[in-house]
Amino acid sequence: MEALLKIAFNELGTEEIVGDQDNPEVLKYAKEVGIKGITNDEIPWCSTFVNWVAWKAGLQYSGKANARSWLNIGEKVTAPEPGDIVVFWRESPQSWKGHVGIFLGISADKKRVYCLGGNQGNRVSVSAYRLNTVLSYQRLAPVKRLDIPAPTLTKGSRGVAVVALQDALKLLKIDVGTSDGAFGSKTESGIKELQTRKPNLSIDGVYNTETRDLLESLFQA
Repeated sequence: MEALLKIAFNELGTEEIVGDQDNPEVLKYAKEVGIKGITNDEIPWCSTFVNWVAWKAGLQYSGKANARSWLNIGEKVTAPEPGDIVVFWRESPQSWKGHVGIFLGISADKKRVYCLGGNQGNRVSVSAYRLNTVLSYQRLAPVKRLDIPAPTLTKGSRGVAVVALQDALKLLKIDVGTSDGAFGSKTESGIKELQTRKPNLSIDGVYNTETRDLLESLFQA
């Protein structure tokens, strides 16, 4: 979990901008990992931040903005280590609301959990939460990184390069259906969704050199 912790600690201090403006660094977390609905930096972004960090570290991630989505990711553990994911309940254990962060340790009096996370005091910070609000600790596993296929691929293309492209898109939580090696409408839609992640990139559904460069950059930890 060393890579995950390093990436997360490098983001310490990133915070929301008060008023009508938004911090592009906060919005980046959602955009790069493909989470929709985070249109300003005042929308709760704790899960978005953990998703971005886990994705950059090459680990499993939920791809969702709600904190409790992490209850289904990785392996549930009872003896957490720094770098594991910790999920808390808010309001009540039965509520859909929660908070998620990166586990750092437990206080000497066994009453608090220290975690590094986003949207903690409206910024990336280290904060303490009550131990009795923990829902689960989750340990993430590495995900397979694929070779990035060479361009150009378009609707109607077929073969192993298309399979690699489809698998890569699915690692980014972009739904292209089955990796069948046939560049059809779903793959074309997936490429268009990918192309929205870079400003000023043509959204045409064609896997060209510029789109390949974007895909490659998204897999760089």
